[in-house]
Amino acid sequence: MSAAAKKLIVCGGNGFLGSRICKYAVARGWDVTSVSRSGEPRWENVTSTATPPPWAHKVSWERANILEPSTYAPLLKGSDYVVHSMGILLEADYKGVVSGRESPIAGLQKAFASVRDRGVDPIHSQPGESIKPSNPKDQLSYEVMNRDSAIALAKHAAAENTGAFCFISGAAGAPVLPHRYISTKREAEAAITSNFPQMRGIYMRPPFMYDSSRKMTMGIAAAAGAASFFNSLTGNVLKNFMGAAGTKPLQVDTVAEAVVEALADETIKGPVELERIEELASKGWRKTML
Repeated sequence: MSAAAKKLIVCGGNGFLGSRICKYAVARGWDVTSVSRSGEPRWENVTSTATPPPWAHKVSWERANILEPSTYAPLLKGSDYVVHSMGILLEADYKGVVSGRESPIAGLQKAFASVRDRGVDPIHSQPGESIKPSNPKDQLSYEVMNRDSAIALAKHAAAENTGAFCFISGAAGAPVLPHRYISTKREAEAAITSNFPQMRGIYMRPPFMYDSSRKMTMGIAAAAGAASFFNSLTGNVLKNFMGAAGTKPLQVDTVAEAVVEALADETIKGPVELERIEELASKGWRKTML
């Protein structure tokens, strides 16, 4: 590893997108650490095989709890870049629905119910202090997982003088998602920008992501692609209603390569929308072909 190699920390690096961010960063010769509760991925969950890919042994797969900053803060020392690649789509107990412990109707009622803000205040917490809400049921809320965990990670990254922080946000909401899904992500973007101006904040806003290794994403992507085509034919008249459901989906590798290129390009900051994501991915791909 070259002494000039960039040091990247990916929180959520064993996930669908996070693992691919690690892959493209390794391809650039970066020093890559993945941080997650379980360490190395179960590869059959993120790729088409249970066998670790060749690049995986070049990643340091660390275990930590995103709600316990003291478990990951030491890993941020000397980092050039930090990525927050985690969050939830629905607050409903989807595992309970799948296993039959809860009906689908009850699950959707939970997701769309009017609730108070169930988050914490990571800005004014002490360094390393837990950001777990007092009620365990609030830990898997939009406020905590999509907003507060990102703000807390950015706070600790800024304390280590990290050069750039990339938050995986989202293109928009959708009719099938509660508004709080996207509003908490936008709140995270705003809080990171205003509280840590010395750190280059990058807010990737990808649409639905797919890959052939996850068969179910292919059908959803096809439907989203058709919706996007219909939306374009009608002059985007349904854009505000359809949100991300009417936006062209992207292959997950495209987004991952764009994240790595955005981190490397010091001119990139702020929200990064679909067209810019594609441009960055293309730029990154050309660099690997040289």
